Amino acid sequence: MNQVQTIDKLSAASLATVEQEAQRKIKQRYWLVISLRVAILVLTLGGWELAARLQWIDPFFFSQPSLIVVQIYDWIVEGTSQGPLWTQVLVTLEETVLGFLIGSVAGVICGILLGRNKLLSDVFSIYIQVANSIPRVVLGSIFVIALGLGMASKVALAVVMVFFVVFGNAFQGVREADRYMIANAQILGASPRQVTMSVVIPSALSWILASLHVSFGFALVGAVVGEFLGSKQGIGLLISTAQGAFNASGVFAAMIVLAVVALAADYLLTTLEKRLLKWRPVAF
Repeated sequence: MNQVQTIDKLSAASLATVEQEAQRKIKQRYWLVISLRVAILVLTLGGWELAARLQWIDPFFFSQPSLIVVQIYDWIVEGTSQGPLWTQVLVTLEETVLGFLIGSVAGVICGILLGRNKLLSDVFSIYIQVANSIPRVVLGSIFVIALGLGMASKVALAVVMVFFVVFGNAFQGVREADRYMIANAQILGASPRQVTMSVVIPSALSWILASLHVSFGFALVGAVVGEFLGSKQGIGLLISTAQGAFNASGVFAAMIVLAVVALAADYLLTTLEKRLLKWRPVAF
């Protein structure tokens, strides 16, 4: 008996040691990744700044990091030609979020309906293929003409940009649902609605959430392109104004602002995905 207890204690101690070693390696890898990211960023920006100062590249066309930082600081402190920088960010963000929400909801609903109904899928598939083949950015000009320079035209373009991405993933996720689970639910007496809500949608959730990461970026592109084509406010107008003035620093500064907005949104979507998919095994 004592020998068994001794073996159990040794096994527990060995497991604790192995776990500690694994945690240590995970932390080491985490800091290694962070260090490499910072090093790449420093080397890229430092090389860019050095090349511009030594006239290896023309700062007039390619700007340089120090000038971009100055431009962002000026926008924050003094505002832009269209008004405060935060107003431009909020306008673009509002257009993006509205387009993202409308396009995502419409894409999910249509994807599930067509994925679950073979007749609807056969009827509407040709129209979806034709609509999807049209370059969405080209529709921006039509939306500006039809809906004006206000928010509606930007939201419409963002919706179109998002819809097909989310629809495709939702449709495919529904089609990839486990047929055995569906059959078992039907055998147990589940109605079509119960099968859809309890089996199909949870099965397709991974597909749908994966599309949200990409589709928010498309919504942001749609809003900015719409503003670029014609608007009264927004980051797209800021880029267009900087381009018209041959202000490369302004163009790069606006791009950085957009990147920050996109990264913040991606972080929020990742957090939401982790909460909704707690059952999914953690990937190492």
